[in-house]
Amino acid sequence: MDEELRALTERLRGESAAAGGSAAYDRLVATEDRDELAAVLIEPAQPLWARELAAFRLGLAGDRRAFESLVLLLNHRDPPRCASAAHALARLGDPRTARAAAALATNELRVAYALYPVRLLVELRAPEAVPALITTLERRLRPHDPYRRVALACVDGLGSLGDDRARAVLNDALAHPALAEAAVRALARIPGPR
Repeated sequence: MDEELRALTERLRGESAAAGGSAAYDRLVATEDRDELAAVLIEPAQPLWARELAAFRLGLAGDRRAFESLVLLLNHRDPPRCASAAHALARLGDPRTARAAAALATNELRVAYALYPVRLLVELRAPEAVPALITTLERRLRPHDPYRRVALACVDGLGSLGDDRARAVLNDALAHPALAEAAVRALARIPGPR
């Protein structure tokens, strides 16, 4: 069993039991019927745990009906939901994923939830990744910015992507003690003249 699926099912088993939905949970975990899973995403009054489980399973199966639900979960306030959504989106194969992740990563009103969209962009290695990470990191270099984890994910991601366009913002990150060491490592991964 996929490690993310195992973690998700354990977490959602507890949520469903607390809400009195154990039978529905068991049905959603066991079904192989994608139409049944997709119906959960559009039926009114479905609990969040059921929508998340259905979207995750559909995403792993490459069923694009999960896309909108997974993007909403990618921007959720609960980090485990974001992590599960990012995992499923990376496997979904929907061409809209990178554009959606870039929009979430660069949305300054939701920057507190940008960590998983940033990580997803790096995993996808899509054309949108480098410009979105540069934009997000530039905004995090302001004095007293509280989103250091997002900034660090951008620095690490830009190093992993190894794109020369990131050199200037990574050089700027060297001036920030919390980012300097990671920026040095990232710059070392970018090919070409220093």
